[in-house]
This record gives sequence, C-alpha cells and structure tokens, in this order.
Amino acid sequence: VINTSSVTLIPVTIFTYLYQLKYPNPTELFLPILLATSCSTMAGLLAVSLVQRINLLTPKVLLLLVLLFSPIAAISALFLSLDQDRLQQVSLVASNSILFGLIIIFMILALFKRVNLYDEFINGAREGFSIAISIIPYLVAMLVAIGVFRASGALDLFLFFLESLFRNGAEVLQDLGILIIKENTFAFIDALPTGLMKPLSGSGARGLMIETIQIHGVDALASKMAAVMQGSTETTFYVLAVYFGAIGVKNSRHAIPCGLIADGVGITAAIVVTYLFFG
Repeated sequence: VINTSSVTLIPVTIFTYLYQLKYPNPTELFLPILLATSCSTMAGLLAVSLVQRINLLTPKVLLLLVLLFSPIAAISALFLSLDQDRLQQVSLVASNSILFGLIIIFMILALFKRVNLYDEFINGAREGFSIAISIIPYLVAMLVAIGVFRASGALDLFLFFLESLFRNGAEVLQDLGILIIKENTFAFIDALPTGLMKPLSGSGARGLMIETIQIHGVDALASKMAAVMQGSTETTFYVLAVYFGAIGVKNSRHAIPCGLIADGVGITAAIVVTYLFFG
C-alpha cells in the first residue's frame, strides 16, 4: 500500500510531459503534488493500521510520522495564509528551491557515505531491466484487462453518472443558497478521468491527462488538476498484480481496498489543493 501511495518527491515525468505540452512553469505544480501525495500516503498508512490492527501510537512510529509530515503541514499552513496571486508566485519559487535542494542533498549524502553515484545508477538500471523481463506476463494480463474495461464503455458510463450526480447536486445546493456555482466549479469533472484511470493504468492515465490538456489548454484549471492527480496517485492494480504475481502471492487480502482508499484520498486532495492554489 505504501508502494501504491508513496510520497512523490520529484515528479520528473509530469514536468517533462507538461514542458512538452508548452506548459509555461511545470514546477509550480510541485507543491500541490507533494501535498496531495502526502495525504494519499497518510490515508494508506491509516487504512492498513486499522484493518491489520497495527498500533501507530508508539514513540518510534510517531516520531517518524512527525519528522515526515510536520514540514509538509507547516508548508501547507504557510501557503494557505497567502492570497492566491501571491500563493502562485511563492509556490513557483519554493518548488524550484526544494527540487534543487533535494538533488543537492542526495549528492551530499552520497559523498558523505562515499557512494559512487554513477555506479549505483548503472546497477539500479541493470536490476530494473531484469525485473522488467520477469514481470512481463503479469503486465500483459493486466493491460488486457484494462483494455477490455475501457473498450466496454464502463469507464465512460461511470464518468457520465458522476457528472450527472455532481451537477444535479450542485444545482440543488445553489437553489437552497448553500453553494454558488462559479466558472470553475465543475473543473474537477474534466480531470476525473485521469484520476479514475490511474489506479488501473499509468499509461492510460497519462494519455487522458494529455487529452485533457490538449482539449482545455495548458492554463486551464482542469488541466492543472489532471496533472496533480497524475502525480499524486499510483497504479494500484498494476503494482499489486505485477509484484504479488512475481513472488507468487495469490491472496492480496486488504491490500486492494487499502490501496484504493489511498487513491481516493489522493484524488480528493488533488482536487482540493488545486482549487486552493489555482481556483
């Protein structure tokens, strides 16, 4: 579950695709992605601890969680105290600074530990290639299942149902004076296909993200939201099918529901954070 919801420190792939799509400042999405993926990871940890009856209230675990999430919470509190224009400006500068700082920290740690970075990179690439060959059968099976699901129209039907539900619900709330519908109120609906596809297929979600950006434009709120969703969630079914299959685990038990809980929280957090930063 941690693997399917792990904190994305440097979403290089997202930045690369956004740059290719002429997004002016891709790294401004770094902090929104970091906040959303942190929520996803915390949800995954809590879900597993509840179903497996793991006590997280031990000094070591609490210290680890505080060290991991307190800086993120502090950053959130600081940024949410700013107005939106100032928030976007500071977010861009802070994102670039944090990204550069992380790379420098990795290099300093490698120097301190006397680790040859180039050799470690080559070894990791070699191991990754051998692992990729071993999981090809499981990968093919998962891709076929995902292809059937998309081709059947089930995803489109589910999205249509969600859109009708949210739009009708919002109109009722507006009639009651509880909600004011604005121009970007339903932007998340256009970004949802990316979020719903991500647990099934990373490449499928990437394609939907690119499609959303091409249709709505790189500066559209839906496009930014789709990019944040893509960077803050993981391919849950792919990870579980491939890696459990590779080591012969047939009974996944609570892994799938806990992973999906983490994905659901990550998608929700991506929507909320994107509205706060750019809405």
